[in-house]
Amino acid sequence: MLENFTSLNDHNLPYPDTIHPIFVHFVIAMVLFSFFCDVIGYFTGKTRLFEVSWWNMSVATIAIFIAIIFGQFEAGLAHPYSVAKSVLNLHTLIGWSLSVIIAGITAWRYVIRTRNPQKVPIYYLGAGLILILIVGLQVYLGDQLVWVYGLHTVPVVEAVKDGLLP
Repeated sequence: MLENFTSLNDHNLPYPDTIHPIFVHFVIAMVLFSFFCDVIGYFTGKTRLFEVSWWNMSVATIAIFIAIIFGQFEAGLAHPYSVAKSVLNLHTLIGWSLSVIIAGITAWRYVIRTRNPQKVPIYYLGAGLILILIVGLQVYLGDQLVWVYGLHTVPVVEAVKDGLLP
């Protein structure tokens, strides 16, 4: 039974498929929805949306660290070939940076929420927009790793094992 946990499948993983994207998509959705709620709440005066935004950012802050843990683990098992390494390194750097940025914005949001839960400053919305742009770049890089470079796809894993990719 232990060999099932220590052996890697044809995706080069010890479990059926990648887990990192599950948590990543969760974080992406929560950050985008949080920003959407803040913008709508700011322009319509529906302050209950600020509470929705706060909870989305709080959960996204926790989830991004889980996504990073699985991302680091799965990147280590990917054995990226030379062309994909620079994209994977940039994706990793931005991922860790996003964890700090999201945690910082969530902390800022907490301070805003404790001072006046009925209002969000325009500067916070600006920071949210910058966050959305960084998340968009990160999504682009992650898409490249899967759809262009094929990390953890069966043909690429087999090609790396056979020494066909440098």
